[in-house]
Amino acid sequence: MSKILNSEKLKEIKDIEKVLKLLGNKRRLAIIFYLSKIDQAKVGDIAGELAISFKATSKHLLQLFNFDIIEREQKGLEMWYKLSKNLPSNKVNNIIKYISNSLE
Repeated sequence: MSKILNSEKLKEIKDIEKVLKLLGNKRRLAIIFYLSKIDQAKVGDIAGELAISFKATSKHLLQLFNFDIIEREQKGLEMWYKLSKNLPSNKVNNIIKYISNSLE
């Protein structure tokens, strides 16, 4: 009899756990909601909207960027962020898409 929870399935579960922890934060959820409504924004604009510091906003954006939830683009001296349009299709990204769509 084969194991149901093989190493591949356990890795997938761990990946899902990581994204749920990432998205289990009201400020990161607020960033996703904000970007879903305005298309793209600078760090300062997002910080102002959330009423948190530029530094804290940058940290949240970096975490979302590292999970490919958002994209960033340098324009002059400013970094612009937007929701990623090309999330690969897998269970983790389906969770991200579901939560993002649920916030609208």
